[in-house]
Amino acid sequence: MSHIRFPRSRALTVPAVLLAVALGATACGGHDTKGGGDPQAGKGGSGRSASPTPTGPRVTVEPAADATAVDPAAPVKVTVPDGTLSTVTVTPDGTASDGVRPVEVTGVLDAAKHTWTSDRTMTPGTSYTVRVTAADASGTQTRTTSTFRTVTAARINGVTPTPLNNAVVGVGLPVSLAFDKPVVNKAAVEKALSITTTPAVQGSWGWITDPLTGIQRVDWRPDTYWKPGTKVTLTAKLSGIDTGNNRYLRRDVHDTFTIGTARISYVDLKAKTMRVTENGRTVKDFKISGGRADFPTWNGQMVVIGKQSTIRMTSASVGIATNKDAADFYDKDVKFAVHITTSGTFTHAAPWNDALMGVRNNSHGCVGMRTADAKWFFDRATRGDLVIAHGSTRATVDKGNGYGEWNLTVDQWRALSALG
Repeated sequence: MSHIRFPRSRALTVPAVLLAVALGATACGGHDTKGGGDPQAGKGGSGRSASPTPTGPRVTVEPAADATAVDPAAPVKVTVPDGTLSTVTVTPDGTASDGVRPVEVTGVLDAAKHTWTSDRTMTPGTSYTVRVTAADASGTQTRTTSTFRTVTAARINGVTPTPLNNAVVGVGLPVSLAFDKPVVNKAAVEKALSITTTPAVQGSWGWITDPLTGIQRVDWRPDTYWKPGTKVTLTAKLSGIDTGNNRYLRRDVHDTFTIGTARISYVDLKAKTMRVTENGRTVKDFKISGGRADFPTWNGQMVVIGKQSTIRMTSASVGIATNKDAADFYDKDVKFAVHITTSGTFTHAAPWNDALMGVRNNSHGCVGMRTADAKWFFDRATRGDLVIAHGSTRATVDKGNGYGEWNLTVDQWRALSALG
């Protein structure tokens, strides 16, 4: 099992359920004690003065008790200078102000057990209760409870993870988190992300923006294609992170998926052929018709984004022609479409070009096939499969145009991390 994550304290970690967020900056009251003084103290005839009753260790909690508008990134710190901490829990009360399920707060305890410090952000607009049990050198215990509330987010950011729901995907699909709004504090977001794989896999996070849609993503790409059978788990502790200008993320993300068949297809735009391989073995060759000279197909490594058995394709949607009298105008229902770039590149059935398959490239940039071949490919295609095109006069597909990051070297990709 490989753990690819950002450095964190190696101090003793208190389980999430035992995380304590917020006692007053000087909160020492509200505690119960065990133990007592001399049972004879205060009784006449003993000839002895009364002994003071043990009160237990002094507990300090930050943020202060009953604090409001606490920064979700503010550390929760519990300190017992004259004793040791036994338990610390920081738990949310109910739901956040907008109905989101709040996160519990985790933290670490120092080796001497004098200080507990949180190690993650908190959900905005949430009341948290800190419960602390501590003891002094004599064993006298004190229990402290404190509450505080985090600031309500005036603005929020959303995130869409890919893949989801224990999916089985192809060997080229990165782990991807797409944001509704651009992220300014990239390092803060990236530090909250971790990838766990079985077997071990090396890779890196990188920040990219789709040149067509403007959508910003942070993707985790392995150094080489995934191996079939690899189990991948994403943990993203995002709730409470300010992505910039007080625009907060509201939810954590946790998902697991599996790598399926290594399906890689090679499109030769000079020979006008496509060769499909599965787990390194060629399973089919067929003739295609790619983009013509004035609308050439992209070169480079592209990844299957999705597929539709029927899709309406129009020249207007890709900025070619809006006037139906224009020579390049089209408006068609297309069968067996496999999507490979966000700019509109598909493989699909192109029966209107049947006579040109293997003879001439005649599309507006897509990879056209005879209907039977297109259906065969459609039936097998899985999100994350690779389609690698060469021989075109067009440039290599941009790293953010779909999952084009495979066109970068390992060093080029790693340079896109916000953490260096």
